[in-house]
Amino acid sequence: MAALEQLSRTKMFGGHNLRFRHQSTTLGCPMTFSLFIPASPASPASNIPVLYWLSGLTCSDENFIIKSGAQRAAAAHGIALVAPDTSPRGLNIEGEADSWDFGVGAGFYLNATNEKWKNWRMYDYVVKELPKVLSDNFEQLNTSRASIFGHSMGGHGALTIYLKNTDKYKSVSAFAPIVNPINCPWGQKAFSNYLSTSKSEWEEYDATCLMKKYHIISTTPILIDQGEDDKFLKEQLLPINFADACDDVGAPLILRMQPGYDHSYSFIATFVDDHIAHHSQFLKSA
Repeated sequence: MAALEQLSRTKMFGGHNLRFRHQSTTLGCPMTFSLFIPASPASPASNIPVLYWLSGLTCSDENFIIKSGAQRAAAAHGIALVAPDTSPRGLNIEGEADSWDFGVGAGFYLNATNEKWKNWRMYDYVVKELPKVLSDNFEQLNTSRASIFGHSMGGHGALTIYLKNTDKYKSVSAFAPIVNPINCPWGQKAFSNYLSTSKSEWEEYDATCLMKKYHIISTTPILIDQGEDDKFLKEQLLPINFADACDDVGAPLILRMQPGYDHSYSFIATFVDDHIAHHSQFLKSA
């Protein structure tokens, strides 16, 4: 069982915001994660479903918990929120903090194959290690009933993780996700450093390519909110590319273009209740 060091605890909407540190065997360094657990229902333990949130570039595990206001809806629906950090930290790899969009705070939720960045294995951390840490330490959580969502780089992570693990997650949604990273500067910078030059390796971490390649069709719709005034919309996010891929294979997508909204947590806080309600219907269904 992974040893957890509790860093903080505050009560909110009848539940608790908790923050922990643990030694990650996947990443080879200490990692923090934030967790909101709603008030436990009267029914037996292991019955609170889990909704993972993946944050964007430069963020830590704390941004979403502090800024989104998601706890109100999570408490109302009886869902736990889990927010991991966005990359390994403290490894002191040369160049890890030279730019804001690569390295520390920019794990891109992939498993790096470039030897220099071998500790950057956020895909395995999110999909494999963190759920086990939760199930080992919190008996009231039902990690077999899980969904996933995220913002920007984290929206990319949520979509690719879901599309490659539809057996593990009940639903997915995203705010302003990087949906076609092989065709945008952020993704090209990350992939060219973390991965090999192989096009097929890059495509395994691109939601648009995954949808086209695997024709992943589910009756569960994907929900995406995108601000029309997002300064990254045209160069980095490319939501229409993903929408076209979904349309080509008949995958249900709800893409909501939101007039006047930007890339910030003000945008996320405005629509996060909708996303939690979206996930709740699938997390609570038989």
